Amino acid sequence: MLKIIFLLLLGGGIPVAMAMAGSALLYIWWTGTLPSYVVIHRMISGIDSFPLLAVPFFILAGNLMNNAGITNRIYNYALALVGWMKGGLGHVNVLGSVIFAGMSGTAIADAAGLGTIEIKAMTDHGYSKEFAVGVTAASATLGPIIPPSLPFVIYGMMANVSVGSLFLAGILPGVFMAFLMMLTVAYFAHKNGWGADIKFEWPRVIKALIETGAVIGWPVVLWLLIVKGGLPAQLTVFAGLVALFIADKLFKFQAALPIMTPVLLIGGMTTGIFTPTEGAIAACLWAMVLGFAWYRTLNFKSFVKVCLDTVETTSTVLFIVAAASIFGWMLTATGVTAAISEWVLGFTQNPYMFLLLANLLMLFVGCFLEPTAAITILVPILIPICQKLGIDLVHFGLVMVLNLMIGLLHPPMGMVLFVLARVAKLSVERTTVAILPWLLPLLGSLAVITYFPKLILWLPNMVFN
Repeated sequence: MLKIIFLLLLGGGIPVAMAMAGSALLYIWWTGTLPSYVVIHRMISGIDSFPLLAVPFFILAGNLMNNAGITNRIYNYALALVGWMKGGLGHVNVLGSVIFAGMSGTAIADAAGLGTIEIKAMTDHGYSKEFAVGVTAASATLGPIIPPSLPFVIYGMMANVSVGSLFLAGILPGVFMAFLMMLTVAYFAHKNGWGADIKFEWPRVIKALIETGAVIGWPVVLWLLIVKGGLPAQLTVFAGLVALFIADKLFKFQAALPIMTPVLLIGGMTTGIFTPTEGAIAACLWAMVLGFAWYRTLNFKSFVKVCLDTVETTSTVLFIVAAASIFGWMLTATGVTAAISEWVLGFTQNPYMFLLLANLLMLFVGCFLEPTAAITILVPILIPICQKLGIDLVHFGLVMVLNLMIGLLHPPMGMVLFVLARVAKLSVERTTVAILPWLLPLLGSLAVITYFPKLILWLPNMVFN
């Protein structure tokens, strides 16, 4: 009965969160087995969670970075590093998304923020709008895979999985996905005879490489000083930050400090300085230091707007989580999840076959539901099956999030699709066709991530075990 009510409400055009909460309430009224206040009680309990505090702070950090002129700096840095290659701006698009993913944590922020700059630049340099939109859409999926990631926070809370492990598990797959996308760009450049978009100039490339070396070398040097040299951790990190700001001033780096966001976040979590939730607060403080004090691109008026946008987005996300809490609880209480689990296990007990079926299901669901809603609905159903089949929940979380990100690129509910159609001033139909060739690297990445879990779990296992 609960399933039927939910599907009827959803089919009637009711928003997903309202359909979940409403179906639970109507079921309770219909059966009379529980008092109706249980709905409110379970919804409040669902968001009364310390890990969920990371949600508003990660959203705020991404909004601050997006409104502080950071996107232009990232674009210029990526242009200096790979713009001289054949199909240069396509490579810039992918590399820029890799960097921005380390700050925003969402695909929509990537598409709306960097996408606006990248699509205009590519069309001005003679690329077709369809190609510009396709590569922008594909690279936007990196946002929630490379840490920090809002969907990972939601999944970690729902599945009772370490958010830090999920963040670390997303690094190598994100790099692999970016590599496949750049190969795809190189193929189109070779096929269409595209050349470079800027001239190769050693001074510009060397400066970009020095900037890259600073980002990579900074945490390595600190680790050697603290672990091998025995220096006090807090004082050494503070001195390292001062040295980083001095280097930024001397060499006039484009994006070294913004790129340090995921480095500081992952470093702080793996060394135990702060939890993922506290890391979200640290990311906000870092963004405010850059925006207000260092680059001076933020002012009080823009900060108020950023905060209001964050409140609006956060309330939407947390209402979905709250509604999913009562709905998931009712699914379990009425035996729906157990029945689905028994049916699936009766059909197959092969983990690889289950992962194939789960991928098909999640790709389908992702075309209709927003990722947060999809995660909150699917986790109570699929996680018990994963536990019985011995599938690692960190690995499965990565598989789920990537499936749902691919779903964002397709009608009828793909938000990235609609954002890019609006940015590029293309019809939804032309935007959909433009994205189709980019499904090949995305689905190829999904296949590798699904069936080679040891490669995915190597980094979190090395750090936390």
